[in-house]
Amino acid sequence: MSGTAMVRSRGIHYLQQLKAANIPLDLIEKGQNRVIDASLTLIRERAKLKGELLRALGGVVASPSLLGVPLGHNSSFLQGPAFAPPRIREAIWCGSTNSTTEEGKELKDPRVLTDVGDVPVQEIRDCGVDDDRLMKVISESVSLVMEQDPLRPLVLGGDHSISFPVVRAVSEKLGGPVDILHLDAHPDIYDAFEGNKYSHASSFARIMEGGYARRLLQVGIRSINKEGREQGKRFGVEQYEMRTFSRDRHFLENLKLGEGVKGVYISVDVDCLDPAFAPGVSHIEPGGLSFRDVLNILHNLQGNIVAADVVEFNPQRDTVDGMTAMVAAKLVRELAAKMSK
Repeated sequence: MSGTAMVRSRGIHYLQQLKAANIPLDLIEKGQNRVIDASLTLIRERAKLKGELLRALGGVVASPSLLGVPLGHNSSFLQGPAFAPPRIREAIWCGSTNSTTEEGKELKDPRVLTDVGDVPVQEIRDCGVDDDRLMKVISESVSLVMEQDPLRPLVLGGDHSISFPVVRAVSEKLGGPVDILHLDAHPDIYDAFEGNKYSHASSFARIMEGGYARRLLQVGIRSINKEGREQGKRFGVEQYEMRTFSRDRHFLENLKLGEGVKGVYISVDVDCLDPAFAPGVSHIEPGGLSFRDVLNILHNLQGNIVAADVVEFNPQRDTVDGMTAMVAAKLVRELAAKMSK
């Protein structure tokens, strides 16, 4: 069994061991329920506090709030993205730069950015909770943030499998599909990569199957095979590959999305960037976007951004003095500025 499969099945094996020891199933389930309830309660109360603060300040239409999802076991190669959320937060507030975004918004203003903490993924899995239920917990956590107007979830991954439960929650909470802008080296649209329906390489297949997106635009693609293209055609995905980026640039830097649906969701896989800009990723794919390419696309996008995620930063490969952590943090900072109003 591969290291990935061993990590992915650890919680299941633990549960099997408990059953084999004749531990009553209802005892196990009650314990799992307590842990999940406690996890959701903490996120609920933190979101409630931040929402109350913003409503008291007044004049806030939308305010992004960080929600960490430190999940890495659905990665097909390395598990390091599970360690990303605290490193991104550290870099956001790093003293080497100021707290003002390029648009001139001040991150220390809670109307621009708040934080509701992390979903305790590993603690939940250590109780033997499987991925079907874990994905529901992630969705519930996102819903709790959205219940507190004017908060909007800005999610820190984690591997790209987290986008499915996040988008599902956003779409269900808003009552309809969204348009998705997905920046990535890979389309992540395999039916079930390596037999895992929740693989980080299958997240957008789950999203499209569920009807949670009207349009899915994938930008930065440069590692795609026959199945990726066939799945793209099956779901009507608009795939923009790097080999034609010079031709597509003007269109992609002037996008207008979200009209006629519930808004726009942005998913940024850090490996959309060329590794010269972001070496700290699990899947290094040369020939990617420059950092300014990505910012131009994000800054110029017209649409109501209802939620976003930044995923697949791997601190274990970030060997250049935290360079990729700062890149991920800058993406979060600029997304926060774009989302807040």
